[in-house]
This record gives sequence, C-alpha cells and structure tokens, in this order.
Amino acid sequence: MLNLSRPDWRERIRAGKSLLPDVAPVDADLAARAVAYFDALRIPDVLGTPLLRDACGDWFRDIVAMLFGSLDPETKTRLIREVFLLVPKKNGKTTMGAALMLVAVLLNERPNAEFLIVAPTKDIAGLAFRQAAGMINLNKDLRKRFKLQAHIKTLTYLPTGATLCIKAFDANVMTGVKPAGVLVDEEHQIAIKPEAEDVMIQIRGGMISQEEAFLITITTQSVKPPRGVFRDDLLQARAIRDGESYRKGDDDQLIPVANDVLPVLYEFPEDIQKAATLPGQAAPWENPSLWHMVLPNLGRSFKLERLVEEFEKSRAKGIQDLTKWASQHLNVEIGLALRNDRWAGADYWEEQADPDLTLDEIISRSDVLVGGIDGGGLDDLMSLSVLGRDSVTDQWLHWQKSWVMQCVLDIRKKEASQLEDFAKQGDLVLVEEPGLDVEGIADALGYVNKSGKLAMVGLDPQGVGLVVDALADRGISGSRVVGVAQGWTLSGAIKTTERKLADRTLLHAGQPIMAWAVSNAKAEARGNAVIITKQGSGYLKIDPLMSLLNAVTLMSKNPQAKPTMDSFMRRGLLSV
Repeated sequence: MLNLSRPDWRERIRAGKSLLPDVAPVDADLAARAVAYFDALRIPDVLGTPLLRDACGDWFRDIVAMLFGSLDPETKTRLIREVFLLVPKKNGKTTMGAALMLVAVLLNERPNAEFLIVAPTKDIAGLAFRQAAGMINLNKDLRKRFKLQAHIKTLTYLPTGATLCIKAFDANVMTGVKPAGVLVDEEHQIAIKPEAEDVMIQIRGGMISQEEAFLITITTQSVKPPRGVFRDDLLQARAIRDGESYRKGDDDQLIPVANDVLPVLYEFPEDIQKAATLPGQAAPWENPSLWHMVLPNLGRSFKLERLVEEFEKSRAKGIQDLTKWASQHLNVEIGLALRNDRWAGADYWEEQADPDLTLDEIISRSDVLVGGIDGGGLDDLMSLSVLGRDSVTDQWLHWQKSWVMQCVLDIRKKEASQLEDFAKQGDLVLVEEPGLDVEGIADALGYVNKSGKLAMVGLDPQGVGLVVDALADRGISGSRVVGVAQGWTLSGAIKTTERKLADRTLLHAGQPIMAWAVSNAKAEARGNAVIITKQGSGYLKIDPLMSLLNAVTLMSKNPQAKPTMDSFMRRGLLSV
C-alpha cells in the first residue's frame, strides 16, 4: 500500500515545489522508459514542433514516471490505479494527456489491449486525436508502427494490436470495452450529463479484470459549484492529499478514501481561494503575483502577460465573466455563480453559513419560529424555510428543506445531477407521487409546532388549498397560516434579508441547495422596488430562496410565540 498523501501541499505550492507524494517507483526502469518515450514526442501544433522534453515541465513528467513506475514487475499489478489531475487551462493538459496515452500504448504488453480517451464534446475529442496522430506523424519510427484511422479516431499499434480510441462522451462510450487505460478529459463538463455517474461506474468496473489498468482524470474547475461525479472525485482527491482516512459523505456518513488514487491538485490554499470580503474589493486570487502557484506550465505553453490581459478583459465585463474566467484559468472554485444582475444578498451569503446549525438547534435557541413555503407546479421544488429568532442574541436563524417530483430529473436533465446531489445531502426529497411533497412539508412543520414556538406560516396565496388542509390536520390553522403577497410586495423582505446578511444578524445552515438558489436569483428593479422572479431566473430554480423571503416577511412583523420556561431561562429571567 502506498502513501499518496501530501499534507504539506499548501507550503509546497507556495514555494513552487512538486505536489507529488514522496513515493519511489516500484519499477524504476519502467518509470525511466516511460519518461524517455514521453520526452521524445513532439507537439504538432506549435511552431518548431518542439519535443515534450523541452516544452513540458517536470510537473507532468513526474506524473508519467509515478503512474507507469507503479506497475509491480513481479505481479504485474498497478499500485496506482487512478490519477486525478486538477490543472487550469493553457497548461497543455489535452496535449500532454494524449502523449501520456501514447506512452501507455507503447509500454503495454497485453495483446489487443484497448486504451481510451473520453472527451466531453466532439470538438475536444477531435483535438485530442489530432494531437496524438500529429505526434505519431512527426516520428519516423512511430509512423511505421501505427495505423491511423481518422474517421473513427482510432490509432492501432501494430506490434501488439493495442488500440487508442478517442471518443466524445455518450451513454454507450463503454459498451463492450474492457480498457487497459482510460483518460477522462474535462470531467467537470462530463459531470453535467445525466448518465455521467453510470458511465464512470462502467469505466471503473471494466478495469477490474486487468490488474495493470488505470484511469487518469484531467480537468479544470467547474464554472458552477462542483456537482455529480466531478464533485465526488474532487472531494476524494482532496481527502487523499490531506492524509485523511475517511471523508464525510453527503449523508454525514464516513466514507473510506481510496489508497490507489494519486491526487495532483493545482488549487490555491484556502486563504487565497476565498472571495472578496466586501463588494468592490479584489479577491486575494486576483493578484497575478500569486498565479504561478496553480500554473505549472507557466513560461512554457503561455506567458503571464497574456493571461493578465485576458484577466483584465474579463474583469471589465463584470463579475459573471470574471468568476468563469477564474474557474477555468486559476482553478478558483465557484461557491456562488455570481452574475452582474445577481441579488445583492448573494455577496454575503457564504460568510453567514454555520454548517452546525440544524433544525433542532434552531428550535432550541429560538424564542419564536416562523415558516415560509414556496412551490408551484409539478416541476417546481416545494420548499420550506424555518426561521427562528435567537432568544439571547436576536439573530435570525434559517434552515430549509425541499421536495420535488422524481419525474423532474427527466424533465430537467441539465440539472438532474445537481438535484441528485442535494438529495444525497438530505436537503431535497425526491417523491414519486403528487401530494407527498405537501405531506412532507406539513410533517416538518408539525414537528416544529410541537415546540410551542411556531407563530405563523407564510405562503403564496395562490393554489395553496392542499397545503392549508394538511397544516390544519397538524394543528396549524386559522390566523397562523398567512398568505404572503408575491411580486413587488416582497421587495421589503428582499431588502431586509440583504441587510441582515450584511450586518451579520442572519445566520443560515450552509446548505448547498440554498447557495444554489441564491446564485440563481436574478434581481430586477421595478420603480423603487426590487423583485426576484422565477421567470427572470429561467429554468434555474429559486424556490428555496423564495420560501426564505416568505418567512422573512413574517419575522419582520415581530411575531410572538407563547412563552416557555426554556425561553425565560435563556434570557436569564428564571432560574432553577
């Protein structure tokens, strides 16, 4: 078993040192051969077609040595079965990935072995093939030993019959394939596709029968918060890098981390990765003097001056373009997908997260509670917000839960993996039949009502008959169920929420589904009012945020619940 951790990565990345673990190859000769093959390949689309020996830094060469040098010469078992490489654009990842796979074909001893490059789009697949084919055509010896079939993007190594096939991602990409090696390019784009998880399971499953098989994932950060298989692989890679034996799953269960995955993550330490503290300020990562940390091929495949020019152009266009640029060129992870027309409260949302804030904690700490409900058609999220007022500090404390019909995953395929993540995290419930969402909300509010602190529940007055009836069955009825007018009349709640986030008097449970809804919210000025509408946000859902605004409307009325002995004690008005 290899120790593939690098817990001192923060100090090493600041100093420009290797991020690979201190692990010697089990087959030093094979590692050296792999590097020699790699160095001898030429880059076909650069002036002078330079050798990789000159155009590539040691950072990738070391990955080649560690991966191929991990094959035990006696058992023919590869000790490093996977590599997860997170590296920004312009660092030659597609070119060097194609070169690595050619090296794999050249070193392979298995007759008719199958190697595969999986790209997210046909264009990227075409680029990968052109790079691999170009490297072969620039080498007189390799031209004799390879057969190139451009129409099916396949290269066949004649001495062994091994093939390297480059494919665009689709559900059938792994049909009938038992790969000896797979490279997955831009996993963050692949993760958006509904079938991504199934295909990645097939890839890993197909490797089981071949002890020397490997999977290498090369990707940049996502332009939106990480999701699906990309998020899972990223979290595992970070846990391995940090030397953790377990990582916390979405359901808070501890998941053992793999011991055969090499993590190589070019991302800033947390103090640089973070967003600006206040609107108008520059984030730490906007300083070009720090960019060398995450750009291992700087000075070879591109120059810093050119990158700074692109950065300035993106910054001039606004926060939406800047954050997308930063995710792709600096691997800055996007917490909230901010836009120029974003809701002002989004700038403060992440800072006000308290992940330890649970529903029971809010009930315990609060002297009064209100509920907010939002939801519409069968393809909407039925969302509940519970908002409490801390009996000691008067801070507002927020928690939410949402329900959605299972069929929405088929209707909104683009968001399916995102919704599935929220379900795994416990913040979204997938229901099979209409009405179960209403029952879920009513049960949750019934639980809250048992505390004796629930003052009111606010909801959109349109089409709420089923909700009202379900609440009445649980003892919540009459004047405690309030219709909250929507549209411009929510402007007061919108502005109140913004201010309470900015002055640190609203805390929330740090739930990813709320961050998603907040990032989806588009604010529009209507006279002196500010509105947030579902129409403005398109297919991206904002129901969880709207449920919070309904709750804020009620809490702004300074509601009172029946005093309890606990609330008197918390305020110091009663002792025992």
